Amino acid sequence: MGYPTKVQLIRRKASEQWYINFPAALAQAMEFERGEVVEWVVEDKASLLLQRPGLAGSEAKRGLPRASPAPSQSSSSPRREPSGSGAAPSGPTRSG
Repeated sequence: MGYPTKVQLIRRKASEQWYINFPAALAQAMEFERGEVVEWVVEDKASLLLQRPGLAGSEAKRGLPRASPAPSQSSSSPRREPSGSGAAPSGPTRSG
């Protein structure tokens, strides 16, 4: 599930400040602490990665639900797409 968030810009005479706020549900799920230092990494123009440099890999994953693997499909049976014109695309799409 995603959490839509607006990017905010505050313009001042000598500078500008950009803000992206975390929804409380995300901050709680990630167990952020007040004053914690995190690092943004630019993956590409569509993706940012937030890293917690103070946590080891196993600590960073602690307490988060694991994604269940997708059910396997037999290669002999074709994948059935939903019929009708109102069917949603099966995966994320990017526009140019």
